[in-house]
Amino acid sequence: QTLTWIPDSFFSSLLSGRISTLRDETGAIFIDRDPTAFAPILNFLRTKELDLSILRHEAEFYGIRPLVRRLLLCEERERSSCGSVLFHGNLPPPGRVRAAVVAGPEERSGPSGAEGGYPRSSYLCFNILRYCFGFFSITIGSPVDPRKVLIVAGHHNWIVAAYAHFVICYRIKESSGWQQVFSSPYLDWAIERVALNAKVMGGPHGDKDKMVAASSESSIILWSIQDGGSGSEIGVFSLGVPVDSLFFIGSQLVATSHTGKVGVWNAVTQHWQVQDVVPITSCDTAGSFLLLGCNNGSIYYIDMQKFPLRMKDNDLLVTELYHDPSNDAITALSVYLTPKTSVSGNWIEIAYGTSSGAVRVIVQHPETVGSGPQLFQTFTVHRSPVTKIMLSEKHLVSVCADNNHVRTWTVTRFRGMISTQPGSTPLASFKIISLEETESHSGYSSGNDIGPFGERDDQQVFIQKVIPITNKLFVRLSSTGKRICEVQAVGGTTITCFTVRECEGSSRMGSRPRRYLFTGHANGSIQMWDLTTAMDTVNKSDDKVGGPTEEELLKLLDQCDLSTSRCATPNISPAPSVLQHSRPSETQSSAARKPPDSPGDQQRRAHLMEEAAADPRPDGGRRRGAFEANFLSRKKAPPVPQLSHPPAGADGGSSDSSSTASPSPTKVSTSPRHRKAPDAACE
Repeated sequence: QTLTWIPDSFFSSLLSGRISTLRDETGAIFIDRDPTAFAPILNFLRTKELDLSILRHEAEFYGIRPLVRRLLLCEERERSSCGSVLFHGNLPPPGRVRAAVVAGPEERSGPSGAEGGYPRSSYLCFNILRYCFGFFSITIGSPVDPRKVLIVAGHHNWIVAAYAHFVICYRIKESSGWQQVFSSPYLDWAIERVALNAKVMGGPHGDKDKMVAASSESSIILWSIQDGGSGSEIGVFSLGVPVDSLFFIGSQLVATSHTGKVGVWNAVTQHWQVQDVVPITSCDTAGSFLLLGCNNGSIYYIDMQKFPLRMKDNDLLVTELYHDPSNDAITALSVYLTPKTSVSGNWIEIAYGTSSGAVRVIVQHPETVGSGPQLFQTFTVHRSPVTKIMLSEKHLVSVCADNNHVRTWTVTRFRGMISTQPGSTPLASFKIISLEETESHSGYSSGNDIGPFGERDDQQVFIQKVIPITNKLFVRLSSTGKRICEVQAVGGTTITCFTVRECEGSSRMGSRPRRYLFTGHANGSIQMWDLTTAMDTVNKSDDKVGGPTEEELLKLLDQCDLSTSRCATPNISPAPSVLQHSRPSETQSSAARKPPDSPGDQQRRAHLMEEAAADPRPDGGRRRGAFEANFLSRKKAPPVPQLSHPPAGADGGSSDSSSTASPSPTKVSTSPRHRKAPDAACE
């Protein structure tokens, strides 16, 4: 009766004799199906209760139509092609991504392969491997999957999406929404960094110019985009060493390398300048100033607005601003310009972290202009190098290399300036656990930066991507770790990168900018999520949930192969310490399908569960302006060495400064559109 109460099912047909049976020597009927999945089927037949863990395919095989209908309804309740209330829109894959999948061996749409294209056989093998094994492994030297979005960045009402061999720019308008306005030519090398400047003042072609730059290894290509959407190549430049950071300060393009080189392209002079400094371990911008934290314990600055060159050797004028009292490497920098900066003049606040884990705040008072910034506060709560730091209007947030451990403090201010009464007080301690691909491409860290994101005078957020191959992100307050929302990709596609930007969608009086989360996906699309609505909702809630719960973490880890980790414990980002000047590998991870757990996997899962259990629940715009002329003390920088090789170690020690740096010649290479891809063996 238990098996046959549903008419026309497999069991009723079997036991009625309509289906032939195979019996063993004991008379038992053999059914060639999974016995583990049969248990919930039998429980449903016994109790008529629905167990959501049952597999719908098994129910369909057995012909249990009531169960199939219930499962379909439950799946439909959770699935929506239009997303949740936070889903704001979708930008489909560009045409060249769709064309690349069907292009012939030598076919590329556009002149000289400008639109990109790959052999049909490569994609056939790619898709067969994905279908058969559930993952795709790329060996060293092979190209990155050209279909997926590697990096998403933004500036004002523009965003740029970087694929392996080209970039696409989009712009939002109040009436028409997001529209594609620029598509770069095909590049032979894989893109690792991008930068966008959508608000150029006094550019070479007028104030309406926009600029976008991309880099790979030591090469940088820069384009100018006009309002009509047409673009032109400004030039291809070389830093001579791998580029670690690429960004704009005003109309100046800046590239830095941990080896101790800074490259600057000036929009007015149209000149590319490369300067040697000591090895760089962090950087930040403040108005027109570039601040560099170095491994010798010093903070240097360059005034990009004046763009001064030394008369004797034509080098950039690099000036020392401050030196750490413990001589530790400056591994994280954050500059906060108070509202009083332009009123009272010469008030600046800088928070920095060191290789020893110390967090310090230094302040430049109006009355101490001649003697430079003074040490204001020191916190020694971290035992690992500080990888991120953020000083905002209300909070000080620091992250260290110990599994993204976050410590936060409340900042007391008097008339906009930091105060000692009652001073900075501890607020929260939590972790942004994030597994990183064991063999990620070079742009992975750039496209998957956890943050914090947001304006300095507003609440900032962390974006937590627990495992590399996932369709889910957790958005958390950077100050308390409280979960704001979780985002699940519409259509179930893998999220490959993300960023958070504020866009001014309306020009009407009283309208405020809205904050959006942009996610890039493996199929080439970009999805947008309304974080302003999520923030408004969470502010009305008393929910104290932070990161993923143990149940959520276990569910996510079931999708991840931990056996590919190269160390005894999981490789949790930030994988490369900022002090370990090593280049990430060009290959991707090969992990989607999970084999049976090995003893090592079980230990790694236990380690992650301990990390999650130890994550306590919370208890408790960047202001850009120009400095005053006499804002910073003009202490002469010590002589800096001319670096011929990257630093041999990652000990953060000071470097020899006995020799004087010589000017670096401008190094201009040919356009990468017709060059061969860089040889991975050189790396």
